[in-house]
Amino acid sequence: MNLRPVAREGHLSPALSPRGGEGEKSCNAPLQRIRSYTRLLLATVLLAMAATARAADDYVLGQDSKPQEGVPKGEVTKYTFDHSKIFPGTTRDYWVYVPKQYETNKPACLMVFQDGIQYSAPEVFNNLINRKEIPVTIGVFVMHGRVKALSTNALDRYNRSYEYDGLGDNYARFLIEELLPEVTKKYNISSNANDHAIAGSSSGAIAAFTAAWERPDYFRRVFSSIGTYVGLRGGNEYPTLIRKTEAKPLRIFLQDGSNDLNIYAGNWHLANEEMLSALEFSGYEVNHVWGEGGHNGKHAGAAFPAALRWLWKDYPTPIMAGRGSRQPVAELLVEGEGWQLLNARLRSNGCVAANAAGEVFLGDADGGMIYKFDKTGTAVPYAQSAGARSLMFGPDGELHSGQVQTHRLTEFDERGHQSKIAGDVDCNGLAINHKNEIYFTDTANKKIWHVSAKGKKSVVDEGIAAPTGIQLTPDQSLLLVADAAGEFVYSFQIEANGLLAAKQKYFYLHIVDGSASSGATGMTVDTQGRLYVATEMGIQVCDQPGRVNSIILPPRKGTITSIAFGGPNRDELYVTCGDQVFKRKTRAKGVLTFEEPIKPPVPGL
Repeated sequence: MNLRPVAREGHLSPALSPRGGEGEKSCNAPLQRIRSYTRLLLATVLLAMAATARAADDYVLGQDSKPQEGVPKGEVTKYTFDHSKIFPGTTRDYWVYVPKQYETNKPACLMVFQDGIQYSAPEVFNNLINRKEIPVTIGVFVMHGRVKALSTNALDRYNRSYEYDGLGDNYARFLIEELLPEVTKKYNISSNANDHAIAGSSSGAIAAFTAAWERPDYFRRVFSSIGTYVGLRGGNEYPTLIRKTEAKPLRIFLQDGSNDLNIYAGNWHLANEEMLSALEFSGYEVNHVWGEGGHNGKHAGAAFPAALRWLWKDYPTPIMAGRGSRQPVAELLVEGEGWQLLNARLRSNGCVAANAAGEVFLGDADGGMIYKFDKTGTAVPYAQSAGARSLMFGPDGELHSGQVQTHRLTEFDERGHQSKIAGDVDCNGLAINHKNEIYFTDTANKKIWHVSAKGKKSVVDEGIAAPTGIQLTPDQSLLLVADAAGEFVYSFQIEANGLLAAKQKYFYLHIVDGSASSGATGMTVDTQGRLYVATEMGIQVCDQPGRVNSIILPPRKGTITSIAFGGPNRDELYVTCGDQVFKRKTRAKGVLTFEEPIKPPVPGL
């Protein structure tokens, strides 16, 4: 049988037969023919792949992206911004699109774009706003910053990767606190986050997603094309964080192509597929379009009008968070039950603890009073205090507290009268078991102390960089200690004499981008053996083998410093955050370790 490749323009097309010609005598002829055929077939396949790749990028703009007769045209104005404090020394151009339908007495929606004007966005806005397929929207097209060189023999410092690829809230803060106020001085833009969208391509796409992820109180609609969710500055962490973190009210449209980049930092298309899978798993409103294009804007430009319609569908109906989520955190939280602000005000960081009845008490490190929350959620005075940094009840019903000003560990009886347990100590975190044995952390001196039921005080560990929160497991066999200066919570086995053994960096915590440590402070446990750790990122919930399964978002910007389960059913999570106190209903049930030990279920390993 003769095999003849189909001749196409630009392709190799000689005839090839597997049979030798007349008079061929060499015994190597069959091998030579096979090699020749293989080379030709490989060349044909490579040329066909190249042609396919060229065809895959043959995306064209539709009519929605082109000027249309009779459609009012918006105005685009160019500006320069050069006085950032968040990105000092940078200068950048930006453009503002204002639709013809904009009226100064009616707040307009907002859409921010990275890398300047893309996707023929002004023409798309003209056409879709005219047909009322999207609301009246002001577009802001922002270039990345650069620090201009001081001479012609030097390069500018290009801030694009630093601003766009990095996680954290720096870029979002730059937009919200610095650049966009320049725009709102001139135009009436809605302050409602549901009215704000953000878009970008490549590194600009992850910048757009990060801005919305960090500040869903400002951005809620995201268009991401050929997004750089790979290992340049930590973007590859997003699929994991999305799966663990309490869902946010975001709507995201993803675009990418199978011929996108595959380089040292990762595979762009696979990374975008990971993002899609994580967002779907976590119950986000997410849509996508995959093509065969490369790392360019052709497919995104063609898809942009349809994506824009989807992003604004059902407007102004608010975007919801986490519907149908399969996240572990969704199993802990009660749908529709958010954080509730309580009637209390602290001077500085506070601490909370619950008694056997579920009543919750509040201490203030810089205050002179310990409070008790009444049934209305109001903090009422309970006892005079010399600055309470920690609170914990014991099995005898007395409240123990580390006192900042007197450097004492004290206990309060039911009438609020106090007595000294230990002096010359800086008690940061407290844990008490059913035998009335006390463990506490001394952060300044990097020590863990043990106070026996008879009052004997001894150091049982030294050397953790910043020991803060301390907690017992529900079966009271292990002592857990948070290290605010690291990324782990330590686990110790408690010996019969109260001493500690088998010290291990055990619970691995996530760290906020740009931080060197988790900032872990207060901790609590539930009947399933889960550990709740207050960190800079939020409340990280770990399973018994030491893995973070869930991250509960904090009630406000700032770090939670103390955490405890309270309420009649012990299913309300109380936290202090800044100078405020909040509570939240959960599906979990807390454990009070001064009661008899309980054995939680055996964990999946």
